Amino acid sequence: MSESTLLVSRDGAIVTLQFNRPEALNALDVAMAHAFLAAMREIAADKAVRAVVLKGAGRAFIAGGDLATLRADPVQGVRDLLPPLNEAVSLMHRIDAPVIAQVHGASAGGGLSLMLMCDFVLAAEGTKFNLAYINLGTNCDVGGSWALPRLVGLRHALEIALLGENISCEDALRLGLVNRVLPAAELEAATRAFAERLASGPTRAYGHMRRLMRGSFDRDLAGALQAEAQSFEDCARGADLREGLAAFFERRAPQFHGH
Repeated sequence: MSESTLLVSRDGAIVTLQFNRPEALNALDVAMAHAFLAAMREIAADKAVRAVVLKGAGRAFIAGGDLATLRADPVQGVRDLLPPLNEAVSLMHRIDAPVIAQVHGASAGGGLSLMLMCDFVLAAEGTKFNLAYINLGTNCDVGGSWALPRLVGLRHALEIALLGENISCEDALRLGLVNRVLPAAELEAATRAFAERLASGPTRAYGHMRRLMRGSFDRDLAGALQAEAQSFEDCARGADLREGLAAFFERRAPQFHGH
């Protein structure tokens, strides 16, 4: 589970993916896209993974797609870069384990779209955010058009997408683009603590909850009620609900195992 452009590490139930092109501010190129997809395939196949952290090496999270990939032949560049990224993001969306983005420096273009697709975002003070695509004369990708309106509403999403301006950490927090803003020196430890908390939780229930929430915009009330009932029944077949009930009646903290 390791590639030079993507460093993959594991500590217990937590897997960390570090985008590793620091000299290019971790701009997403074809090799990195395929490494990300390979890592997500392994994560999706491993039920022992209970939390995933995405972060960037060097001075930034991800400064966008690699423009050199697009410059020589824009159409072929899109065809080479987007399919592996899209499949990786789809897998990230379907797994049970929550995904945390640990963001610093800059998150722009495809990096911002990828960040928006994560469940939680912890950002270092001073980080700048910019959807940026419009400044190049194109639209967003990697799920940005799906996630952004859901997070901030259509009016704010259009402003962010069409103006292509930098967004400060303070505004990102106010708009709901990030969950928490922390001093840079505290970001790593805070993300670790956050991931450990999630990794000790009911992973199967997390998976159902995150899919229910994300899918709620596409269902009417009847569809939402049906989806909730089906998910609840699946959780009822697992050990975690039985443990949660036992812990409640025994007045103790539950010890979830993720299934």
